[in-house]
Amino acid sequence: MRTSFFIVLILIANLHPTAAKDEASSSSFPVRIRIDASKPGGPLKPIWRFFGADEPNYAYMPHGNELLGELGALKKDAVFFRTHSLLVTGKGEHGLKWGSTNAYTEDAAGNAVYDWTIVDRIFDAYRSHGLRPYVQIGFMPQALSTKPEPYRHHFPDAKYEELFGGWAYPPKDFAKWEELVYQWAKHCAARYGEQEVLQWYWQTWNEPNIDYWRGTREEFFKLHDCAIHAVRRAIPGAKVGGPDLANGKGEDFLEAFLNHCLKGSNHATGGKGTPLDFISFHAKGKPSRVDGHVRMSISNQLGEINDAFGVIAQHPELRNTPIVIGESDPEGCAACKGADRAYRNGTMYSSYTAAIFPRKLDLAEKHGVNLEGALTWSFEFEGQPYFAGFRSLATNGIDKPVLNVFRMFSRMDGRRLHVESDGASPLTELMTMGVRGKPDVSALAARNDKRITILAWHYHDDDIPGSAAAVTLNLAGTPAGNPKLTRTLIDEGHSNSFIAWQALGSPQTPTAEQIRLLEDASRLETARDKTEIKSADGQCDITFNLARQGVTMLELEWP
Repeated sequence: MRTSFFIVLILIANLHPTAAKDEASSSSFPVRIRIDASKPGGPLKPIWRFFGADEPNYAYMPHGNELLGELGALKKDAVFFRTHSLLVTGKGEHGLKWGSTNAYTEDAAGNAVYDWTIVDRIFDAYRSHGLRPYVQIGFMPQALSTKPEPYRHHFPDAKYEELFGGWAYPPKDFAKWEELVYQWAKHCAARYGEQEVLQWYWQTWNEPNIDYWRGTREEFFKLHDCAIHAVRRAIPGAKVGGPDLANGKGEDFLEAFLNHCLKGSNHATGGKGTPLDFISFHAKGKPSRVDGHVRMSISNQLGEINDAFGVIAQHPELRNTPIVIGESDPEGCAACKGADRAYRNGTMYSSYTAAIFPRKLDLAEKHGVNLEGALTWSFEFEGQPYFAGFRSLATNGIDKPVLNVFRMFSRMDGRRLHVESDGASPLTELMTMGVRGKPDVSALAARNDKRITILAWHYHDDDIPGSAAAVTLNLAGTPAGNPKLTRTLIDEGHSNSFIAWQALGSPQTPTAEQIRLLEDASRLETARDKTEIKSADGQCDITFNLARQGVTMLELEWP
């Protein structure tokens, strides 16, 4: 262990004395978790492996490119990235909630001019790190827009109604729109290879049921049909879907879209229906400020997921169709800041993430639908202050605690194991009330032959101090012999760059040594507090303490 890491521990201990010592005390409360490893269920799907951001150009900038490397390393060639504005007019200009590529312009005679230079640079950045595009076909190039002026907004200075300029409007010529998408897809197939682009997801626009689309619903269906027809002309077996709408089922929008794709008249072909290889929608929480602290709303996000799954499940022909929750987050605006979003830098974000992902799988099982992914709309913001209050995975190259949850998820594979916890909040209660009474303390577990992984969390909607959970984990049906146990931890004193940054005095121009200290603190760390394990006769009993907002992972391997 590097000397600089010991310095971090001392700084954190001085800032948060309880964070550097064992929290076993009379204030802790007992939790018992039981797992039977002899009865594995279905495969544990890696639904966590999808990410995205508003700002496409950050991908090839220094810290964006660095973070892509971290994401790609989680699961090479299986992590996907979705972004807005891939067809927006502009020579790479970027900003909060904005990006541009100049993929399409027109000459003086109105003829199309295609330029894939910047789009290629974005996708090349993904592929260089083993990520794949989740291609969002949008937004409208200025030369094609029915309302080209004003075109660009300047967030956060613009008023809300000024955000949705010419890029949000329908095309003045749907044939030109379709040809643009065809030429783009054909170019991607030529550049990256047909077998590669067959692995990508292709979908049209973003949240067409709210202000991102300034046309009618039927005009969006036409936009979508033309785009999907164009992709399939260029790449006959391409994976196409949508509609990536807002607010779960979006009132009746999801139902209308599914009916259009299944049996409606295709605006591009004149035939029946539109290809639908995957279904996508968005689901968000809704935090608030209560009595001087943040109160999360895990119930709102789970409720939107539940509603959308319910609509899909009503169509028997779609029960096996993959579903991707194309944005799945604690709230709706990564680039917005405010007191109600003050959870983002620390362990509230990481514990929320750990607690909600297994419940997404539970809801899919409840409805009998095929959840393939849940996309975290969180990346990084280039050129912004350290820990500025944005929803992000890293800040100026320093990973936040939440990224370590995804590192934990990436180390889990095999078949899911059933978990019983007397500290868990029931799924129905989580959807209706959230976690407002006792905390939610439970786990996700999987087995792959002689390797068992368990991710446990201690979550509450209210971002206030609370007692630690004294966890006793009983693991039955294990292989014979004594396992090797590795336990990693995210809490105030582990895997927490934000606390380390505060301990250094919250520097906005950190020295090279301070950056090294922060990088050390940002990594997934082995737990330093006491963990006891007793193993005999195919059974393990493991005891440990888990602080409020803590997330821990246990990896057990038998010889």
